[in-house]
Amino acid sequence: MGEDFSLYFDIIAVFAFILGGGNLCRVHFSKIYRGKTDWQFSIVTLLGFFVMLAAGLFKIGNPMGIQGDVTAAGSLFADLYDSIFTPLQGTMYALLAFFVASASYRAFRAKNIDASILLIAAFVILLGRTPAPSLIADFFAGAGIGFMATAFNFVPTLTDWIMDVPNLAGQRAILIGIALGVISMALRLILGVERTYLGADSK
Repeated sequence: MGEDFSLYFDIIAVFAFILGGGNLCRVHFSKIYRGKTDWQFSIVTLLGFFVMLAAGLFKIGNPMGIQGDVTAAGSLFADLYDSIFTPLQGTMYALLAFFVASASYRAFRAKNIDASILLIAAFVILLGRTPAPSLIADFFAGAGIGFMATAFNFVPTLTDWIMDVPNLAGQRAILIGIALGVISMALRLILGVERTYLGADSK
């Protein structure tokens, strides 16, 4: 059943990608034709879309030819991905870190029990992902305070448990919800039930 579900999902995803690509071209070509605000960015978007599409479909520069893997080292697709997309992605996440830090400062306040649990879990994870617990444990061990050394040595283990049990359970629930939502929206688009992406009323 799992293999059949994966196959059906891939089939639906193909149609969804075709509709998505067509809609992207329609929106940006219209924006360029009408000279709307920031139409220059639409040119860059379409150029990047068609270049990556051609590089992936025709396996340009692929050492194994048309039969090779699209992400094979040396192919134009892999070079563009590693040289352009990956650095841009890193830049985006670097900028996002400042917004996350600002939002965390406002959100992580122990106003109630739930916020307190979130604050403690975040602090434990941040502490457990650094060498600080072992350094602090060595300090307390050298000072003869054994129970504090044991407590800080346990922080990495507690961090792994938080990431592997409650965090992973929440991630799986979110991913299942996202997958069902993607399938539902893709079917609505394919069957013509959802028309808002065309600029028409959904009724």
